[in-house]
Amino acid sequence: PVAKQLIMKHIEDGYQSFDIVPFTEALSNGTAPSEVDLAKIEKCVLDGTMPMYQYYLVHWGSSLTDAKEQAMLEGIKAIRANFWPNELAAEEFKNECIRPVPDLVEFDAAKAELGKLLYNDTRLSADGTISCATCHSIETAGVDNKRYSEGIDGQKGGVNAPTSFNAVFNFVQFWDGRAADLAEQAGGPPLNPVEMGSKDFDEIAERIAKDRAFCKAFNAVYPEGLCQASITDAIAEYEKTLITPNSAFDRYLKGDKEAMSAEQIEGYAIFKDFGCATCHAGVNMGGLSYELMGLRANYFEDRELTLKSGLTDGDNGRWAQTGLERDRFRFKTPGLRNVALTWPYYHDGSVETLEQAIEMMSRYQCGKEMDEAQVSRVKAFLEAQTGELNEF
Repeated sequence: PVAKQLIMKHIEDGYQSFDIVPFTEALSNGTAPSEVDLAKIEKCVLDGTMPMYQYYLVHWGSSLTDAKEQAMLEGIKAIRANFWPNELAAEEFKNECIRPVPDLVEFDAAKAELGKLLYNDTRLSADGTISCATCHSIETAGVDNKRYSEGIDGQKGGVNAPTSFNAVFNFVQFWDGRAADLAEQAGGPPLNPVEMGSKDFDEIAERIAKDRAFCKAFNAVYPEGLCQASITDAIAEYEKTLITPNSAFDRYLKGDKEAMSAEQIEGYAIFKDFGCATCHAGVNMGGLSYELMGLRANYFEDRELTLKSGLTDGDNGRWAQTGLERDRFRFKTPGLRNVALTWPYYHDGSVETLEQAIEMMSRYQCGKEMDEAQVSRVKAFLEAQTGELNEF
């Protein structure tokens, strides 16, 4: 009975961190497995954390031999090279789980030009005061640097506004993943009663239709005219241009050894050692998986004690879309590109400084404390993520 309870506890704890079923199904189907899943398995092998020591104590000989570990690492490397080739990286960094931001993502220039105008158009909102750029300003790295963004009539949203920069690299959009792509995401805020408050896209189209010059240009690209599908498609095409290549870290990955300081390089090593790179993988250093907030310690209990902030609807995360208890408090991992500019942090916008965000992440997600020197080095590394927006 004791062994069974221990086993069930280990299964439950493991399932909070990683569900292996999608990974094995992807391999069986010959489709691309998650970059995050690959990184998590690789980290387990490198750290020697599987099998767990309690299992090994009663199953002698179950530990991975050096040969098996090497075979697994070579297998992960081959899978990564096949499905997620790090083509922009220098040879020594080809197998890194983080990839440089490309200089360009394919987009339709004519549609993007219209999308740029719509992104900055307050006519998307019921009272003509709010545009996409209000909460996702190009001048402030795609955010508004507020804990909760302000919509029509001074209403406040329930979660912190994520950056629109590099959002094209996310596997879904919004903290709870309710939008499958950029176009679907663009359709949400205009009809949200707290954000832009429009009744429907027919109402929006009617307002914009009074602008004859814009309609002429729009109809030349979209013969179907102004409607939800065309408006959101145009905005999505524009958002594909909001990528920020050429950060110091990108240049370092491409082979420029002078691009990052010694402190930043040490910070990258700590970032990987603590397991941060397992969830913050891929081009956007995140945005590729749903992860439990408070994996190793109860974030929400501590937040209530320190900030006197009880649970809100925004804290439910992915659960709001699936209704599965496993998904409560689980959120799309934020990308870390330009993170030094996108404060405040976390889904609730409760953390003002990057140092505090790093310190708390190590505690709540990694189950380990970073000392002051480690925090400083990781902060320096994250400051190396600030890229260059080639404004369209």
